[in-house]
Amino acid sequence: MSDEPLVLTEARDGVGVVRMNREGARNVLSPELRDAVAGALERADADAAVRCHVVAGGEDVFAAGADIAAMREQSFQDALRAEGAGFWPRLRAIRKPLLAAVSGYAFGGGCELALACDLIVASETATFSQPEVGLGIVPGGGGSQRLARLLGRQRAMEMVLTGRRLSAAEAHELGIVNRVAPADGWLEAAHELAREVARRSGLATELAKRAVLAAEETSLTAGLARERDLFVLAMAGEDRVEGMSAFVERRKPEFRDR
Repeated sequence: MSDEPLVLTEARDGVGVVRMNREGARNVLSPELRDAVAGALERADADAAVRCHVVAGGEDVFAAGADIAAMREQSFQDALRAEGAGFWPRLRAIRKPLLAAVSGYAFGGGCELALACDLIVASETATFSQPEVGLGIVPGGGGSQRLARLLGRQRAMEMVLTGRRLSAAEAHELGIVNRVAPADGWLEAAHELAREVARRSGLATELAKRAVLAAEETSLTAGLARERDLFVLAMAGEDRVEGMSAFVERRKPEFRDR
C-alpha cells in the first residue's frame, strides 16, 4: 500500500480544499478513502476560518465508483451490512457550502459524490455517468434521486437506464454543473467560486444552504415555513446588522460569522 496520504488538504482565503490522492487507483471510493474524505471535511467544518469546502480529484479522474472486483465477491448479507452507506449522511451533515471540482471522469460513486455537493465546477474534460445498470446493479449513493430532482424523470431515466455519459458542456446545459473551466484552470476556477461564497457571512451561507436543501425534502408549504424560520434566525445574528450597515454606508462588510 502506498505511504502517500489518502487525501491532501489545505485552507486559504476561507476555503478548505480536500483533494483525493489515489488517482493511480482512479480514486476508487474504497471505505478508507470515503472515511478520509468525510473526516477531512468534518474537521474543516469545525474550523472557524473555513467558510466553504472544495472536494477535488486529479487531472484525469475525479473519482470512480466502488471497487468492482471487491464488490463482485460480496454476498447479499455483505451488501446489507456495508458501512459505506454511512458516508453519504456524513456528507449531508456538513454545514458549510460544499463544492465539487471535477476533472476527468466522475463515474458511479464519483458522479454521486459530485451530485452530493452544493456546487460543481467542471473542467472541460469532465465526464459524468451512472453506469451501474451495465454491472447488473443500480446507483446506491443517491444518483437516481438527485438526478431525478435535477433533471426530471425522463432525463434521469435515460442516464440511469443506459449509463449514458455526459460531457461537461452537456452537464452544464442540463443544470448539473454550475461552471465549466479550461482544462488548465479547473481547480483555480473552483477555488475562485468557493472564495466568492467564503466572502459572505458564514452564518448566512450555512442558513441559506439549509433553506435550499429543504426544497428537496419537503412540500412547498413546509419549505416556505422552513425558509421563514431560517430568515428569522439570520435576523438575530450580528452579521445581519453588519451587512445592512455596510450596504447603507457603501463599504465592504466585515462579517464575524455570528
